[in-house]
Amino acid sequence: MAGTPATVALEAAGIRFTAHSYTHDPANRNFGQEAADALGLDPERVFKTLLTEVDGRLIVAVVPVTGSLDLGALASVLHGKRATMADPALAQRRTGYVLGGISPIGQKMRHETVIDETVELFDTVFVSGGRRGFDIELAPADLIAATGAAVAAIARD
Repeated sequence: MAGTPATVALEAAGIRFTAHSYTHDPANRNFGQEAADALGLDPERVFKTLLTEVDGRLIVAVVPVTGSLDLGALASVLHGKRATMADPALAQRRTGYVLGGISPIGQKMRHETVIDETVELFDTVFVSGGRRGFDIELAPADLIAATGAAVAAIARD
């Protein structure tokens, strides 16, 4: 299987990861839960990548698939007034990935990133590897290092 920008970036940085492929159902739009189910994982260990706008700045938010992004908390963490979800077409253009396959790693344009604090509860976590049906498993500290992320309480159940 050919690498993705995410795996290429991790390899270039010398960060260890494990690739996990599964068959994506094109009818399924709940990408993160699909990954957890297909890979037999606790869904709290699987994180989704969302592109947002905080006061006009594009920000990547990474939260567990079991919850949702708290836009108010994200804005507060970044000392902003208002956070909204970025337009899906803009998200694809700026990250270089398709929806459902947006990885927080190896994006076409680097964005400020905030990862929910629950990432630190696990020895390893899963994020999109850069395409639908492909996740990468890595240590939380390595995910934080690879993205230059801040860690904060930005998810809600």
